[in-house]
Amino acid sequence: MLVKASFEKREGEKLTFTPIFMEAVARALKQHPMMNISVDGDNVIVKKNINIGMAVALADGNLIVPVIKNADLLNLVGMTKVINDLANRSRNNALKPEEIQDGTYTVTNVGSFGSIMGTPIINQPQVGILALGAIRKVPAVIETPDGDYIGVRHKMFLSHSYDHRIVNGALGGAFVKTVADILENWDLNREI
Repeated sequence: MLVKASFEKREGEKLTFTPIFMEAVARALKQHPMMNISVDGDNVIVKKNINIGMAVALADGNLIVPVIKNADLLNLVGMTKVINDLANRSRNNALKPEEIQDGTYTVTNVGSFGSIMGTPIINQPQVGILALGAIRKVPAVIETPDGDYIGVRHKMFLSHSYDHRIVNGALGGAFVKTVADILENWDLNREI
């Protein structure tokens, strides 16, 4: 809570998990550029820019997917500001047409509704989408040099759907593992 309060005081923005997740996805897309592609008929188009679509729930129960353009170039402060702005303007019906175009990969947060996992549908012509489940405290086996024990840990399911015409299981699995590794190895001493 201390980090969130100091961040909001310093930046004038609320810090949530979403920018952290989006940063992880942007980094993973950079490491796995064949997830950052689209299909046009028989052509596969490798995208230079990493433009992440972010599903935003609207009051009427519908979704809209604004796009975080060049997400890989944003630091955490910049990512937070862009996400908060796009989410707020989505809910107020104030997006411009170009702000919902040119996504190269999409993320949806089913956890915001309490769901632990979901089966997201690919936003074609993109080839992948990641659903973030609810973060829950669960029992987990903790391995130590002195032996294993059971402890309480925060866990979240990542559900990854991808177009098997283009993306095989090795790439799809490696991508989502990279996202998980980035999140699990978050530097607690990182300057935010």
